[in-house]
Amino acid sequence: MTTRFKKNRKKRGHVSAGHGRIGKHRKHPGGTSTSYATSSTAPSSANKDAAPMIDVTQFGYFKVLGKGVLPENQPIVVKAKLVSKTAEKKIKEAGGAVVLTA
Repeated sequence: MTTRFKKNRKKRGHVSAGHGRIGKHRKHPGGTSTSYATSSTAPSSANKDAAPMIDVTQFGYFKVLGKGVLPENQPIVVKAKLVSKTAEKKIKEAGGAVVLTA
Protein backbone atom coordinates (compact mmCIF):
# COMPACT_ATOMS: atom_id res chain seq x y z
CA MET A 1 0.00 0.00 0.00
CA THR A 2 1.36 3.38 -0.89
CA THR A 3 1.85 6.07 1.72
CA ARG A 4 -0.85 8.37 0.40
CA PHE A 5 -3.57 5.81 1.12
CA LYS A 6 -2.64 5.16 4.77
CA LYS A 7 -4.93 6.50 7.51
CA ASN A 8 -2.01 7.97 9.44
CA ARG A 9 -1.08 10.31 6.58
CA LYS A 10 -3.16 13.25 7.82
CA LYS A 11 -1.69 13.03 11.34
CA ARG A 12 1.92 13.59 10.31
CA GLY A 13 3.51 16.59 11.99
CA HIS A 14 1.49 16.23 15.16
CA VAL A 15 3.22 15.10 18.33
CA SER A 16 1.87 11.60 18.78
CA ALA A 17 0.44 10.97 15.29
CA GLY A 18 -2.64 9.29 16.74
CA HIS A 19 -0.87 6.79 18.99
CA GLY A 20 -1.37 8.55 22.33
CA ARG A 21 1.13 10.44 24.45
CA ILE A 22 1.98 7.85 27.10
CA GLY A 23 3.00 4.65 25.33
CA LYS A 24 5.47 4.56 22.49
CA HIS A 25 4.23 3.10 19.23
CA ARG A 26 6.82 0.50 18.35
CA LYS A 27 7.07 -0.98 14.88
CA HIS A 28 6.71 -4.72 15.52
CA PRO A 29 6.14 -5.55 19.18
CA GLY A 30 7.45 -8.93 20.17
CA GLY A 31 6.18 -11.26 22.82
CA THR A 32 5.59 -14.87 23.59
CA SER A 33 3.90 -16.74 20.83
CA THR A 34 1.22 -19.35 21.21
CA SER A 35 2.74 -21.43 18.48
CA TYR A 36 4.83 -23.50 20.89
CA ALA A 37 3.58 -26.19 23.22
CA THR A 38 5.43 -27.72 26.12
CA SER A 39 5.22 -31.46 26.64
CA SER A 40 3.17 -30.94 29.84
CA THR A 41 -0.03 -30.21 27.88
CA ALA A 42 -0.95 -33.91 28.00
CA PRO A 43 -4.39 -34.67 29.41
CA SER A 44 -4.93 -37.46 31.88
CA SER A 45 -6.55 -40.52 30.39
CA ALA A 46 -9.24 -42.53 32.15
CA ASN A 47 -8.36 -45.67 30.18
CA LYS A 48 -4.84 -46.73 31.16
CA ASP A 49 -4.61 -49.42 28.44
CA ALA A 50 -4.82 -47.14 25.41
CA ALA A 51 -2.30 -44.36 24.88
CA PRO A 52 -4.07 -41.05 24.30
CA MET A 53 -3.29 -39.29 21.02
CA ILE A 54 -2.75 -35.56 21.26
CA ASP A 55 -2.87 -33.50 18.08
CA VAL A 56 -1.35 -30.17 19.13
CA THR A 57 -2.17 -28.50 15.80
CA GLN A 58 -5.85 -28.56 16.80
CA PHE A 59 -4.99 -26.24 19.69
CA GLY A 60 -3.01 -23.84 17.48
CA TYR A 61 0.45 -25.14 18.37
CA PHE A 62 2.99 -26.27 15.80
CA LYS A 63 6.11 -27.17 17.77
CA VAL A 64 6.32 -29.28 20.92
CA LEU A 65 9.08 -28.28 23.33
CA GLY A 66 10.56 -30.45 26.08
CA LYS A 67 10.34 -28.00 28.96
CA GLY A 68 7.44 -29.66 30.79
CA VAL A 69 7.11 -32.88 32.75
CA LEU A 70 5.13 -35.88 31.54
CA PRO A 71 3.22 -38.20 33.86
CA GLU A 72 5.19 -41.37 34.54
CA ASN A 73 4.07 -44.80 33.32
CA GLN A 74 1.58 -43.31 30.88
CA PRO A 75 2.50 -43.55 27.19
CA ILE A 76 1.34 -40.63 25.04
CA VAL A 77 1.22 -40.31 21.26
CA VAL A 78 1.93 -36.72 20.21
CA LYS A 79 1.08 -35.48 16.72
CA ALA A 80 2.79 -32.22 15.70
CA LYS A 81 4.55 -30.48 12.83
CA LEU A 82 7.80 -29.94 14.75
CA VAL A 83 9.21 -31.59 17.88
CA SER A 84 12.37 -30.63 19.74
CA LYS A 85 14.99 -33.24 20.63
CA THR A 86 14.35 -32.96 24.36
CA ALA A 87 10.59 -33.32 23.92
CA GLU A 88 11.04 -36.38 21.73
CA LYS A 89 13.41 -37.90 24.28
CA LYS A 90 10.98 -37.33 27.18
CA ILE A 91 8.00 -38.71 25.25
CA LYS A 92 9.89 -41.85 24.23
CA GLU A 93 11.22 -42.39 27.77
CA ALA A 94 7.62 -42.36 29.02
CA GLY A 95 6.79 -45.08 26.49
CA GLY A 96 5.02 -42.84 24.01
CA ALA A 97 5.57 -42.00 20.36
CA VAL A 98 5.92 -38.92 18.19
CA VAL A 99 4.07 -38.55 14.88
CA LEU A 100 5.25 -35.76 12.57
CA THR A 101 2.72 -34.19 10.22
CA ALA A 102 3.28 -32.11 7.13
